[in-house]
Amino acid sequence: MLLHQQFVRMAKKNTSKVAVKDKSTGQSVTYSKALIASIILSSKFQKYDKGFIGIMIPTSAGCVLATTGALLSGRIPVMINYSTGAENNARYAQRKCGFRTIITSKALLEKINCPVIDGMILIEDIMKSVSTVDKLKAAIRAALPVNLLLRTVHEGEENDTAVILFTSGSEKDPKAVQLTHQNIVANIQGFGNYIGLHSEDILLANLVFFHVFGLTVDLWVPLYYGMTMITYANPLDFQTISKIAREEMPTIMVGTPSFFWGYLQKSEPGDFKSLRLMVAGADKCPDALRDGYRQKHGVTLLEGYGATETSPVISVNSREFNRPGSTGRVLPNLKVRVENFETGEECATGETGKIMVKGDSVMSGYFDDPVQTAEVLKDGWYDTGDMGYLDDDNYLWHAGRFKRFAKVGGEMVSLVRVENVLEKYLPEGANCCVVEIIEEKKGSYIVAAVSREVNKTEILRKMMTDLPIIALPRQFVVISDLPVMGTGKIDFRTVTKMVEEMIKETVFAGKVN
Repeated sequence: MLLHQQFVRMAKKNTSKVAVKDKSTGQSVTYSKALIASIILSSKFQKYDKGFIGIMIPTSAGCVLATTGALLSGRIPVMINYSTGAENNARYAQRKCGFRTIITSKALLEKINCPVIDGMILIEDIMKSVSTVDKLKAAIRAALPVNLLLRTVHEGEENDTAVILFTSGSEKDPKAVQLTHQNIVANIQGFGNYIGLHSEDILLANLVFFHVFGLTVDLWVPLYYGMTMITYANPLDFQTISKIAREEMPTIMVGTPSFFWGYLQKSEPGDFKSLRLMVAGADKCPDALRDGYRQKHGVTLLEGYGATETSPVISVNSREFNRPGSTGRVLPNLKVRVENFETGEECATGETGKIMVKGDSVMSGYFDDPVQTAEVLKDGWYDTGDMGYLDDDNYLWHAGRFKRFAKVGGEMVSLVRVENVLEKYLPEGANCCVVEIIEEKKGSYIVAAVSREVNKTEILRKMMTDLPIIALPRQFVVISDLPVMGTGKIDFRTVTKMVEEMIKETVFAGKVN
């Protein structure tokens, strides 16, 4: 099954139903209008080079239609991160994937102060060029019976690349992840069947589409099932999103814990009460956050786990099977193997090791990068780089990135585990990020960055009941605004650099004094 062909089927089935309600622009687009607009855009895109086409548009009806239009025309969308370094990201994508055309928005470029670079085409200019004849031709095609209509759009194979997404690139250059139609469809089916999605659901889509969580769940899940999606371009506008949830009564919402914290703090009691499924992913979900939604909105916040390379969902808690603290059971159409990170042997139940994933959701590879692909893909198994374990009931427990384990005094310490314990004893509204500091003479030790001043002695006394002494933070530093990436995850690498600088300054000041 191909994504754009499924969109055509749903559009023909649900002609008068609202496909996208865009709260940023006030537009409501029915499936019938979405189909006609996508056909128009696919015709306009025919004048550009075949192959890859960049898309750099915020979460909106415009981005949805540009993405479907690209696939209908046989082009492959390359989703470009505009939240940080948009110009550099656009140029990097062009170089990495060897294409020129980027569909973007004048309003976005002005807002983020990004220049129009060579190859950029403004969606506003494309829409101005649409003639009455263009509209008539598209309407006639859209009116064809579904089987005839499908013959007029790009056909292709399920193993064709459906999208290029970029990894964060915080250590090396970003990798270009190739996800096929089969990858994304398999993930939608596995996720949707397991948690029980259906066409009558209304999805509040506020995540960015250049991140896999937003692309699969917020964009393609509703189009695949024929749902209505409510889009809003800025996930950090916590108060507005809370208001949208109250007014539009969505039934499904996904997001990152840092975003959900913002909505919890800025919402009124009951704003999110219409949600039957609220799933947090991309980072660990603290108990205090789950408790907050249950008390304030009467909603159960479920936790899931995934990766860009797995399209993304690997495991998720459901309403029926929910074990708070775990990332849920592995999707039925995926296999997970937990390996000892030194020997490669399969770990026993409850034993922490590397999380390996196999199934139709696993990417075809990194574009033009066989070396990096071979490093993470072996015999169909994808090495997530994450650590965790499976319990007796097949719930997956995430212990953090392998790189988020510190070797302190010869022992492996999970920084995520330390964060989980610390969060239990922080004042309400405070958050934290625990990092490893490596010093040549002192070796490795742990520092806790917290968003406000805390009683360190009292907190450490409480933490000692949950953790060995070796895992306790040696120092606490205050960073009032912990840096967050565009995807909503706390940027622990930037936090580490900030902490290192703060410690250097403290040492230097001590020597001077």
